Amino acid sequence: MYLLFVVVAWIIIGKKFVHWKTWKEYYSTIQYFIICNLFYNFLYYNHTLWAYKAKTTPLLNHTLIETAFTFLVVPITIMIYLQHFPEGDQKQKKYLYVFSWSFFFWIIEYLFSKKGLFVYDNGWNVWWSAIFNMLMFTMLRIHYKKPLLALILSILIIIFLIFLFPSPLLKMK
Repeated sequence: MYLLFVVVAWIIIGKKFVHWKTWKEYYSTIQYFIICNLFYNFLYYNHTLWAYKAKTTPLLNHTLIETAFTFLVVPITIMIYLQHFPEGDQKQKKYLYVFSWSFFFWIIEYLFSKKGLFVYDNGWNVWWSAIFNMLMFTMLRIHYKKPLLALILSILIIIFLIFLFPSPLLKMK
């Protein structure tokens, strides 16, 4: 039930805050997120660091919830985030903006985890998520402005994260 609530809420938020006429401008950054997220889910399929847990119905599982977030909730979030990103030379304002979005996502995740709707495993925890959210929102902005730089940095970040949180090759399909 909470998934339906989140999806409907995000559609309403998207209708209010997304400038839909410019959606194509953000399409490649949305694809970048989707590819990175699917890559995580592929690499860590049998060795998850975090997962969604449904409590309301046995029909929902991590994969279905992740699909809704990956293809609906987060693309709307990315468009709102990038469309309202502060322009100009005010670095402090930009840092605060990234921090605010990261904190917002972290709080939602924290509340979900307290309700048992989001779980951590294999060394990951709520504090790693806080760091990851900061990194994710920073990388989304970098990809929007300089896609090649974001791709190069992403490869380095992925290697670092795999080193910190190895996914045993024998557990992969």
